[in-house]
Amino acid sequence: MANDPRLALAALHRFGLGALGGSPGEIARIAADPRGFVKGQLQHRGAIALSAPELMRSDAAFRSHRAAEEQRRREREKATAMSAAAQTTGQPGNPSPAAGGPAPAGAQVASLAAAKPAPKPPEPQIEQTIFQAEVRARSVRLVGTENGFLERLVLFWSNHFAISLAKGGPMRVLAGAFERETIRPHVLGRFADMLMAVEKHPVMLIYLDNQQSIGPASRSGQNGRRGLNENLAREILELHTLGVDGGYSQDDVTSLARIITGWTFVQPDDDALYGGRFTFAPVRHEPGRHVLLGKTYPEGGLEQGEEALADIARHPAAAHHIAAKLARHFVADDPPPALVENLTHVFRITDGDLYAVSYALVDAAEAWDREARKLRSPEEFVIAAFRALRRPATGPQIVNMMNALGQPLWYPPGRTAFPMRSTPGRRPRACGRGSTSPPSSAIRPVPDRTPTSSSTSSSARPLRLRRARRCRARRVVPRGSRCC
Repeated sequence: MANDPRLALAALHRFGLGALGGSPGEIARIAADPRGFVKGQLQHRGAIALSAPELMRSDAAFRSHRAAEEQRRREREKATAMSAAAQTTGQPGNPSPAAGGPAPAGAQVASLAAAKPAPKPPEPQIEQTIFQAEVRARSVRLVGTENGFLERLVLFWSNHFAISLAKGGPMRVLAGAFERETIRPHVLGRFADMLMAVEKHPVMLIYLDNQQSIGPASRSGQNGRRGLNENLAREILELHTLGVDGGYSQDDVTSLARIITGWTFVQPDDDALYGGRFTFAPVRHEPGRHVLLGKTYPEGGLEQGEEALADIARHPAAAHHIAAKLARHFVADDPPPALVENLTHVFRITDGDLYAVSYALVDAAEAWDREARKLRSPEEFVIAAFRALRRPATGPQIVNMMNALGQPLWYPPGRTAFPMRSTPGRRPRACGRGSTSPPSSAIRPVPDRTPTSSSTSSSARPLRLRRARRCRARRVVPRGSRCC
């Protein structure tokens, strides 16, 4: 590969998160061996994990969330009871002048007001504290890492197994831990292991309602408690493994849903030690043999679902689906068929070894076209800007900018995650990977925030406010979704 600065830019932008500003000679150094520069990052497996003292395990965060909810519930009940008692009996110790009590003089009132201590600002809720810690640690890693390819792989797989804060409940405190616990440990491991970790995690079980799924013939099902829920089974087949054209049928969706009944988690309110962790509930599991994708799985419990997931992860359609998405994410919206076939072949012969697949992606000649064929996503654009300017990463700034650009963190528009294709209509302010200049909308000056008159035109309003209103008008960013 010739010494070409354009290939160095491809290594930094197509496979990474952009150049780190203030690094003289970086382009020339990478241009000497751009492919080797990216391949070398695959040797830094230890750089993928993300840990910090303030980051909590998902089960601990779940228990803290439930404890805080219970505390708030008790406080609301206490406030309601006190309000009802005050309305019934009146406020004791504060006789009014109409009732014959003495009215305090003005000086006495002023003295009492001065003696009253100022109210303390409310403590941030535990959910906000956990969320901000996750965002801060993630932002610092993305902006400062020297292993951009590894972090791009994390972003790819996190979006592939997308969850959404729109689900509510504990999702806000668990989303960051979900990425740290299920995606990062397996980015260069086996796809089957990542799939198993994802589908067993309480976040995915909550997001797709599998904790509510009960086999009709199970002991719980015979008692009339709810019924079968196919959400998780359908998304496993359609989005996580085989793809929408993967050759499965509705009968396969129903069979898989029956096989994974009983996959749930320990309720945090019931167990102060193990609450929030995955567990298998035999009383909810649908008994009997089940046929999935032409294979019969004998009656069993947890192992029946584990065997089914392992087989799905090795399915030829899963190999092709993953290969096509990787090529589409990194190379082109319509990737070269030869590249997809090569990645599919590597996936199958290595039993889903993601290190080997990632290495094959970087090694492929089709991946090094000098022409930039992809647009950055809003998240990648924001991160690249912070990196280029060597600007300290602050979680709230990055998240709020992502909101304004239409890609709220952990808030995809649907279960299909954020789109892989660089359709300009979907990414109106993205810029090309490998391009050295941002779009004009990204460098538009921010108008003065101080209005010159009461009849200030809309064009003089702050740029951020106008963009936020446009995003909300497109129903992209929910009101109140700012980081802080």
